[in-house]
Amino acid sequence: MGEIRTAVELADHQKKALAKLEDGNILWGGVGSGKTRVGLAFYALTEEHEDIYVITTAKKRDSLDWEMEASKFGIGRDPEATLHGVLTVDSWNNIEKYVGVKNAFFIFDEQRLVGSGKWSKSFLKIAKSNRWIMLSATPGDTWLDYIPVFVANGFYRNRTEFKGEHVIQAPFVKYFKVERYVNVNRLVKHRNAILVHMPYAKETVRHPINVWCEHDELLMARVSHGRWNPFDDKPIRDVADLFQQMRRVANTHPSRMKELRKLMAKHPRLIVFYNFDYELEILRSLKHVTNYAEWNGHKHEEIPETEEWVYAVQYVAGAEGWNCITTDTTVFWSLTYSYKLWEQSHGRTDRINTPFTDLFYYALRSKAAIDWAIWRSLKSKRSFQTKHFDMTGDEFYEFAYQHERE
Repeated sequence: MGEIRTAVELADHQKKALAKLEDGNILWGGVGSGKTRVGLAFYALTEEHEDIYVITTAKKRDSLDWEMEASKFGIGRDPEATLHGVLTVDSWNNIEKYVGVKNAFFIFDEQRLVGSGKWSKSFLKIAKSNRWIMLSATPGDTWLDYIPVFVANGFYRNRTEFKGEHVIQAPFVKYFKVERYVNVNRLVKHRNAILVHMPYAKETVRHPINVWCEHDELLMARVSHGRWNPFDDKPIRDVADLFQQMRRVANTHPSRMKELRKLMAKHPRLIVFYNFDYELEILRSLKHVTNYAEWNGHKHEEIPETEEWVYAVQYVAGAEGWNCITTDTTVFWSLTYSYKLWEQSHGRTDRINTPFTDLFYYALRSKAAIDWAIWRSLKSKRSFQTKHFDMTGDEFYEFAYQHERE
């Protein structure tokens, strides 16, 4: 492919991936592996005066990370100040704005094309008229996740054809569920044709540490066995509500804040991931004892530039699209259902350019059945699905405690 005529330096693992990359590929690299740089390098080497569009997360768009990295290649937003095409960076929420663009180059940052919604439909329209690549740390949990990119590469005409050739649906279920896949060898062949893996030898060492917290067993029993929501003083509606209230009992116990304060004394700079607004209200009490900021659906604050701070981050809003190399410590106030968010949240501090070798990840956990069940899924690199459980008898508790002695 030739040498890149810029001052940008690529690591060996990035050069190897770049040499394999083609239009329509997914560049698969772990969080912090430098996918952004490789994607821009591919564009700089192959473009023929096409403009470049980057579809990414809202946080990464707002942080101007893409603009800063692109400037190293001489790529800019001003037509009078770019050595290549004009750069446009926007979020997945606005992808529909670009369905009419033709003869340009698109970089889709992270896999967002689950299902057959408007993002997938917009992606397919864009892919028909433009060159494109995708960057992802987690390209697909199931074969269904690959349908949009398989269709965009011409392997199938549409989603219906894919399902007809490869999916056997489970009978007698209320929701769509795959019983098994067929012709899997063909699927593997297609995936291998578009997936460019970019492994790299990390110099960082991750240290996962469980921090055991308490939970109110009597209140938990009232929820789990009495099917009562003690927070709103009303009956539990369904399985999803049951799990939510069980989580709330575990996640709001005062022992979690006690353990967090111990970690604050040990580590002066903490990123704290959480799930729910009721957890955020607890975390906001830290405003009185340290420099505190947050990133979520309510506020988009920057990480404090002080010696001591706590940065509260909601999983969905901030598990990806930003990085922090000024701390070596992340705390998980509660567990997330999503393995993808779990892994991406770890990657916020695990970057190529971090000055730290040892990175610490503290998971605040209780011995409640719900925490065990979610932990089991995450350890198995799977997302936790409440809809898969028939909450009759003690089946859930038997499931949850199968791996209690890890």
